[in-house]
Amino acid sequence: MTEREAPSGGFRALRMDGVSRRFGTTTALDRLDLTIEGGEFIALLGPSGCGKSTALNCLAGLLPLTGGGIWLDDERIDGLPPEKRGFGMVFQNYALFPHLTVRKNVGFGLAIRGVSRQETARRVDEALALVELTDQAHKLPGKLSGGQQQRVAIARAIVIRPRLVLMDEPLSNLDAKLRLQMRTEIRKLHQSLGLTTVYVTHDQEEALALADRVVVLRGGVVEQIGSPEEVYTYPRNTYVAGFMGYRNLLRLPVTARDGDKVTLADPGLRLTGTPQEEFTGDTAVAAIRPEDFTVGAVESNSIRLSVEVAEFHGREMAVEGVTESGRVIHFRVPDRLHPGEKIELGVPSPRVLIFSDNLPEPE
Repeated sequence: MTEREAPSGGFRALRMDGVSRRFGTTTALDRLDLTIEGGEFIALLGPSGCGKSTALNCLAGLLPLTGGGIWLDDERIDGLPPEKRGFGMVFQNYALFPHLTVRKNVGFGLAIRGVSRQETARRVDEALALVELTDQAHKLPGKLSGGQQQRVAIARAIVIRPRLVLMDEPLSNLDAKLRLQMRTEIRKLHQSLGLTTVYVTHDQEEALALADRVVVLRGGVVEQIGSPEEVYTYPRNTYVAGFMGYRNLLRLPVTARDGDKVTLADPGLRLTGTPQEEFTGDTAVAAIRPEDFTVGAVESNSIRLSVEVAEFHGREMAVEGVTESGRVIHFRVPDRLHPGEKIELGVPSPRVLIFSDNLPEPE
């Protein structure tokens, strides 16, 4: 598709202003404020039940709001039915019509919009070419692989030239290799067609790879909004840190404070890091990624432990160890290790993020 033929009917900004959705006494989405610029790729990220699919369905018009409003530039749209919003949607389960060919599935949205037969044929041809399914146009969905069915669903969404594309965990049913391939294809289509995309996922790697901005949700509430780099490097709290790969969240006694550094310690363990928020109290939480450890003490940061489990992951070992006080540490090292080995680890102090102690108490 040429630049001249890029989807029309775009917008400057879509604003979700205090958007809420309740189901009886349960609040699935609580006062979500989010502005999406035209051309942005936004990922809604979080575990099951965090409100991300609810937010998407509110945008699509599949769920009415119980609070707030949705604005497209100066037009309020939350009262419009789905077919009047001009959005395209890609579902997790593809939602293809099994009795219609690929071509008819892709053209369905155009047909119900009254687009002429000649124009429909041209746009369907373009969409199928974009997702590389021209030679599958005559087949029924049941004759296609999972990846091909997902491509049909994407083609059906973009053929109507939507103002906004909504994707609800579109890759979760694919195997690992296909997920990587389709992830790249989705990003390429977003860029080449000048789309605006809202993408729901529970996979933090997927969100980081695809999005211009990531919205991390928990219990219907936004925990952090930022670029992939911001959310990955500077998580706002222990919840975001844990979700973004800081697998080691260690509640430890505070033993020293020196300017912008805090030191935590325990038998066989000493860590100095950088506070990410203001806090008081005698304990704090150190967040460290497994890949940030090195063998041997670093900057006086030291953890002595015994290897419990060591898994071979190609160029590195994924290891679980236990300190003398019984704390479990997850780390990755290039050297082969074996259960029972004693080892000392270090980590640069900038890689140790210190948070207030708001972890749930262990059961």
